[in-house]
Amino acid sequence: MSTSTEIPQYQNILTSQPADGVALITLNRPKALNALSSPLFEELNDALKRFDSDNNVRALVLTGSEKAFAAGADIKEMKDKEYSDVFKNRFLENWSLLTQIRKPIIAAVSGYALGGGCELAMMCDIILASPTAVFGQPEIDLGVIPGGGGTQRLARTIGKSRTMEIVLTGRKFTGAEAAAWGLVSRVSDNVLEDAIAVATAIASKSGVAVQAGKEAVNVAYESTLSEGLRFERRIFHGLFATVDQKEGMAAFVEKRKAAWQHL
Repeated sequence: MSTSTEIPQYQNILTSQPADGVALITLNRPKALNALSSPLFEELNDALKRFDSDNNVRALVLTGSEKAFAAGADIKEMKDKEYSDVFKNRFLENWSLLTQIRKPIIAAVSGYALGGGCELAMMCDIILASPTAVFGQPEIDLGVIPGGGGTQRLARTIGKSRTMEIVLTGRKFTGAEAAAWGLVSRVSDNVLEDAIAVATAIASKSGVAVQAGKEAVNVAYESTLSEGLRFERRIFHGLFATVDQKEGMAAFVEKRKAAWQHL
């Protein structure tokens, strides 16, 4: 793949560049249904960081296999841990590093996205689901609760009552339900191809404006309306200092296609 960043060979993930400006990361623990382990997250975080600093990449797609996006966290890894261990070593904290990536991440979900898999999908910016997608937070069946953001991100997206039912009963829900509730953008028969198409469309825009848009939407998700409106306005104002704003508006007036410099 032609990038300015050398991507190493990983053991638990695969990386490629399927389209101009787009990086694809595929979870690759097929025998474990892509169960999320510490080594996998170390590799995932490393790849994300490299792609985030790569000027040739402007959008990312994260996917698993047709059978499982990620069937959950690796229970074998965590079953014998003690409180002092998980507390002192900030267990699961590095999972959320994905949310600090500035470039948009599209999750293409097929099959199981349970527990940590559901949480991983929700950390992405856009979720597309196949008709086979099955989401859920079944941690209650293990005597615990979600620890990677499941209770918080679900409640903010699908509401308290549905989240309570899912978290307290462990009930799984389909991609169609997730779409109806607003958790995923849409259900797609060709989910990976469509996710790459969305990423390609994003990558064709001004990279500066795209990152600004992602930041503004995340502020809406996490703050009050008045704070969000103020932030949005300031970001909008700030984009008038960019090369791409001048080019984009000139191209519109001149009825031609903009030539983005991502500056």
